[in-house]
Amino acid sequence: MSRTLEPEPSTTDPVLTHAISAGVVTALVGFTSSFAVVLTGLRAVGASPTEAASGLMALCVTQAVGILWLSRRYRMPITLAWSTPGAALLAGTGAVQGGWPAAVGAFVVVGLAVVLTGLWPRLGRLIAAIPTTLAQAMLAGVLLQLCLAPITALRDSPAAVAPVVAVWLVLQRFSKRWAVPAAFATAAVVIGVSLARDDRSLDATALIPRFDPTVPHWTWQALVGIAVPLYIVTMASQNIPGVAVMSSFGYRVPWRAAMTVTGLGTVCGAPAGGHAINLAAISAALSAAPTAHPDRNRRWIAAFTSGWAYLVLAFCSAALAALVAAAPAGVIEAVAGLALLATLGGALAAAVADDSDREAAVLTFLIAASGVGILGIGSAFWALVAGLATRLVLRGIRRPDTP
Repeated sequence: MSRTLEPEPSTTDPVLTHAISAGVVTALVGFTSSFAVVLTGLRAVGASPTEAASGLMALCVTQAVGILWLSRRYRMPITLAWSTPGAALLAGTGAVQGGWPAAVGAFVVVGLAVVLTGLWPRLGRLIAAIPTTLAQAMLAGVLLQLCLAPITALRDSPAAVAPVVAVWLVLQRFSKRWAVPAAFATAAVVIGVSLARDDRSLDATALIPRFDPTVPHWTWQALVGIAVPLYIVTMASQNIPGVAVMSSFGYRVPWRAAMTVTGLGTVCGAPAGGHAINLAAISAALSAAPTAHPDRNRRWIAAFTSGWAYLVLAFCSAALAALVAAAPAGVIEAVAGLALLATLGGALAAAVADDSDREAAVLTFLIAASGVGILGIGSAFWALVAGLATRLVLRGIRRPDTP
């Protein structure tokens, strides 16, 4: 039975114009609120400034193509995003055996695992079986050091960082959605003043957007230390919540198609430096809510517009990466930390929500926050292993009637 498509909307409709603007806002907020985290994470696992800029561009392009196809094919406001928690995980993991090529190889594996999750329901159920408390505790531990950056940066460079924090704080009071973008805009002004004062200028060649491909290399340290926790964090903190957000607005996300598109997008973008794309979670509401369009069957237009907006933003990635590279010490780290505060708060709340898992969750958090690696594998993996083992032991010791 053929599927009847609705007539193409007219762009003269003022309500439609509002949907288009909602799509543009979705892309702008999604991009500006966390691209500094992405660049920080990619640089931490060994990417050069050029490779990090390439990775940011690859993420924009792959998620844009995915949004355009999914939203139009299913006539739903399905939006994608890069894995911000995953980028934070990379920042906390640091370099692994094999360097940047090994990290790229891990990204490829993550994409393949996401595709397999869509095609093999049992794997999806296995990931869903990982206690949310432990997954969120691991994420919170990884985020802790990044969220402390604004404090240490303010201590070390008060003149450069104080305006960024002040603008962020004011916008938190009046418009939380724009708090982080405004903080970055302030940081851009600080960077411009610093360049002018030091009589420096940005390298013109660094402003040209381009892909810088890397041949993937696979090491077991990168597979265990990057691929496994990156996959778990992306699924538990992005894809599964993304489905829940869409469900709250009355949409049933086509799981298999969404996982296939995001997984293949991750595989395709990995050689250029993209770590992972996934279903949008927080920013999904910007296109799926009634504020995007009163008719729920027309809100896909907002998501479709955001896809085109991400393609435009992709061409800005190199210039923004060059600006970030020229920043005074601590400024971009402060922006990234501020961008992750809400995520840290949500992760901590979820980690300690269940009394019966609290000890295991706290141990998971502490090990992840310690940054201590063993056998060349980062603390995030060992935190999850220790948390699961502790949970198993404690649940075996407790009597059934123990609260």
